[in-house]
Amino acid sequence: MRDSLVAAAFQLFLERGYEQTTVDEIVALAGVGRRSFFRYFPSKEDVVFPDHERCLAEMNDFLGDSSGEGGEGEGGADDPVARVCDAARVVLRMYAENPTFSVQRYRLTKKVPGLRTYELSVVWRYERALAEYLRGRFAGRRDGTLRADVIAAAVVAAHNNGLRSWLRSDGQSDATAEVDHALAHVQQVFGSAPDPAPDPVGPVQRPTGKSAKRTADDDVVVVISRRGAPMWRVVQEVETALGRDLE
Repeated sequence: MRDSLVAAAFQLFLERGYEQTTVDEIVALAGVGRRSFFRYFPSKEDVVFPDHERCLAEMNDFLGDSSGEGGEGEGGADDPVARVCDAARVVLRMYAENPTFSVQRYRLTKKVPGLRTYELSVVWRYERALAEYLRGRFAGRRDGTLRADVIAAAVVAAHNNGLRSWLRSDGQSDATAEVDHALAHVQQVFGSAPDPAPDPVGPVQRPTGKSAKRTADDDVVVVISRRGAPMWRVVQEVETALGRDLE
């Protein structure tokens, strides 16, 4: 019955337009009563996004799985950035399961501002789920909450960029390749690096200015960083190493 209501709704949306279609017309075409419609969908907007509640639950289950098994990405539970990238792929699979429906919804949402607003609220719930997971992983770390929120926003933005590229192709391009390409940028910037160090107990005093001189007992600090790491991360690693060394 749920699938019949969705099919009837989209048939009418395509024929008459979203704003012009009423719930009474949807249930009449589906051959059910109004009570049946509202048993499955709280509003007309919800029938446009019938699968997001299930998908959000699956994403939360995936993030809550501590088995350490990764999805299609490069890491499991031990790599929080890879984990949230794989969680975004849970959403992608939901769209890719029914390309025709996903493309129709994309076209409809572009035309109806109210649906676009509704969709943004759904996207925010995905982002919040990712951020909450990352906040738990970065708890007690320097700028842990900030880092979690920034990475979550970046993952959602990358996923949506790849998803829209696929939808604009009318579902003809490779959805997985599009999203993987976008998420690779997130992992390149934020992944494969140690968690931010805990907040120091007190300020670290460092010699500054031209008057600072190297003494005979100065140590040499060697920092190993992966090739292609952004310069800000290399500097951060050097500062962290020096900070520990001078405390």
